[in-house]
Amino acid sequence: MDYLIEHFRAEKDVRGFFDAKLMKTRLELGLPLIQTESSSAFPEDKRVQYDQAMIAAARETGMLALQHNDIPRAWPYFRAIGEPAPIVEAIEQAEPGESAEHIIAIAFREGVHPVKGLRLILEHNGMCQAITAFGMYAVDKGRAECISLLVRSLHTELMERMIRTIESQEEKRPEGERIADLIAGRDWLFGEYDYYVDTSHLLSLLPYSLEVKDPATLELMHDLCVYGKRLSPMFQSRGNPPFEQPFVDYDEYILALMGDDPDSRLAHFKKKVLESDPEEVGTVPAQVFVNFAVQLGRLDDALQISMDYLADEDSADLVCPSALHLCNLAGRLDRLKEIARDRGDVLSYVAATR
Repeated sequence: MDYLIEHFRAEKDVRGFFDAKLMKTRLELGLPLIQTESSSAFPEDKRVQYDQAMIAAARETGMLALQHNDIPRAWPYFRAIGEPAPIVEAIEQAEPGESAEHIIAIAFREGVHPVKGLRLILEHNGMCQAITAFGMYAVDKGRAECISLLVRSLHTELMERMIRTIESQEEKRPEGERIADLIAGRDWLFGEYDYYVDTSHLLSLLPYSLEVKDPATLELMHDLCVYGKRLSPMFQSRGNPPFEQPFVDYDEYILALMGDDPDSRLAHFKKKVLESDPEEVGTVPAQVFVNFAVQLGRLDDALQISMDYLADEDSADLVCPSALHLCNLAGRLDRLKEIARDRGDVLSYVAATR
């Protein structure tokens, strides 16, 4: 068995190596060397020993594959024992060629290293597939970094294309590191049919601004909105309430988060709530406002809109804090008690009387 183990190691046969390691363990434990249904039941005193040996064999097999830079063959062994760290490290260092799609599947689709996986999609498949993949898969780990990566990549692409256009027209490279710098004094950039990145990519990224906390990413998203607002009506698609004018409305949201006159920005969205018809557009504008007001620390505003527009909604159906939650956040135990009494919520009423 030792000879076979070393033979498979030398041949880079990870499957043979793993099977040989397990067979040696079965030999040492006095178990049948070939596992069948009749031999699958282990004596209780040997079960733990075999399981431990199997975990060690899987770990060693995975490392053997990684020694040969074979991430796809290593991953099943580390996945089986719940130890993704060596694969995360290997993916971070990887510069894949033909194996890129296999590594993307592990890194991004299986959620092992989403940021590196998304970077590989951008490098090998382009922005369109990267945005589609991010929207398709429920990315949780590294989500904020993934959003920042997409925004930076699109912003860089837009800057490079605008710079090339200006350079070809003015015969010198323009100065400035922001879209606003490039646009200033160059109205000719925006004719009826002029655009510099796929507008659908831009519109797909703007909704993620509601999740962004990083100031640098918000700055770039504001820059993208500045560009979008200059596009001709042909490229001004109508969005869903309360972002009917995406480049204008998302920019209001982004600027408020950046600390630029948040009160007037909040008033912008409050007006949308007051003027909306819930029977036509539902409660999304109100829910967006509540989340927005909470982010800005305007809890009283959030509570008032919640009471006026979301009082009849089941809290399980909301994507924003409920009125009861808002009362608790704001320390308004008096309101919490009133709401709980009106709704017959005995537990919340008790909590409000503490």
